[in-house]
Amino acid sequence: MFVILNVLLKPLEVVIMSAKIDEYKIALMGFGTVGRGFTEILFKKREWLRETYGLKAKIVAICDIYWGSIYDPTGLDEAKALELVEKTKEEKILEKEYDAPHKGWNAVKTIKETNANVVVEVTWTNLETGEPGLTHIKTALKEGKHVVTTNKGPIAVAYHELKPLAVENQVFLMYEGTVMSGTPVIRFLREAISGCHIEEMRGILNGTTNFILTKMEEGWTFDDALKEAQRLGYAEADPSGDIDAWDPVGKIAILVNTVMGGRIHPKEVEREGIRGITREDVQKAIKEGNRIKLIAHVRKEGGEIKASVKPQEVPLSHPLANVMDVTNALTVSTDHLGEVTVIGPGAGRIQTGQAVLTDLIAIHRYLTKGIKFHA
Repeated sequence: MFVILNVLLKPLEVVIMSAKIDEYKIALMGFGTVGRGFTEILFKKREWLRETYGLKAKIVAICDIYWGSIYDPTGLDEAKALELVEKTKEEKILEKEYDAPHKGWNAVKTIKETNANVVVEVTWTNLETGEPGLTHIKTALKEGKHVVTTNKGPIAVAYHELKPLAVENQVFLMYEGTVMSGTPVIRFLREAISGCHIEEMRGILNGTTNFILTKMEEGWTFDDALKEAQRLGYAEADPSGDIDAWDPVGKIAILVNTVMGGRIHPKEVEREGIRGITREDVQKAIKEGNRIKLIAHVRKEGGEIKASVKPQEVPLSHPLANVMDVTNALTVSTDHLGEVTVIGPGAGRIQTGQAVLTDLIAIHRYLTKGIKFHA
C-alpha cells in the first residue's frame, strides 16, 4: 500500500514500513558544537521524551576527528563524555579517559560495525565535495541506518544521489538543521503549507552577515563589526564562509534541490558577499527607506529555477528588513497564502541540537504510524 502526500511542486514519497524501532541507538559523527548540543538535550530530556512521545533513545558511539572515537553497545554515559570534552579540551580525550569497550574506530568502521540504527552526521561543512560527511551518509544509508544531519555539504552537493539511496534501503534521510538551525523551515515548506505552489523564496540565511550589517547601521565600520562578530563567536577566525556568502549559498542550494525540485550545485548559485558594503552605504539606504540585507533568492523564470545570494536594499515595510542581529528569516511567495515569513534563530549549539532532536522525533512518529517519509 502506498500513501501519497501532495506537497508543493512535487509529492513526498511515503511507503508502509514493516516494523518500528523500540529503541533508537545513535552513532554521532562529530562531537563539536552541534553534536554536544544534541547530546546535552538528549541527556536532560530522555525521560520526558519517553513519557511524551514514547521515544527511547541513547547514544552508543561518538566518532570525532579531534576528541576521539568510543563505542559501547549498551550505551554511553553522555554526561561523562560532555564533561571530559568541555573541561579538558585535550585532543583524543575520549579515547584516553572514557572507559569504553571499543575505542579508536574511524567513522566508516563506526557506522558499519556498531549496533547503531541512527547515524547523526554533524561534521564540518564542505560545499565543494560534501566530504567527509557525504561518505558518512552514503555508508549509513547503504547499511540500512537512518540518517539525521545538520551538515549542509552533502545535501547541497549530492541530494539527488542520496535520496535514491534512502529509498532503496528503506531508511530516512532527515536534514532540518541544514538551513535555519532549529527553526523548522524545511518541515514548514514540505508539510505545513502542503498544497501551495511556491514561485519564489527570499531570505536572510546567515546570521553573521546580518549582525555585521546591523552594527554598521548603528555606526560601526565593517572591520569593527566583523571583529565583534568574531569576539562573540558568530564569525570564525577565517570569516570568508560568511562574509563571502558561501554559507547562505549552500543553504539556498539545499532549498532549490529539496523543495523547488531543481538541480543546482552551490558553485552555480550567483554569489556576492558583503565585503564591498560600507557604513555609508548602509546608512544611506536607511535614509531612503530601505535596509541592506544579504538576501538569498530563488525564483522560477520561464520554467527555469534561478538562485542567487547578494546584498539588496529591502523596503523597511517588508518583514525581512526588520530582521536584525543574528536572526534568520525566509519569506515564501505562494499561490494560496501570498507571502509567508518564517523568522527564528539560524545558528547556535542548543538551537541546532534541537533540529537533530526534531528530526529524530519525526522519524519515530512516522515509524510508529507505519510509514516512511523521504524528504
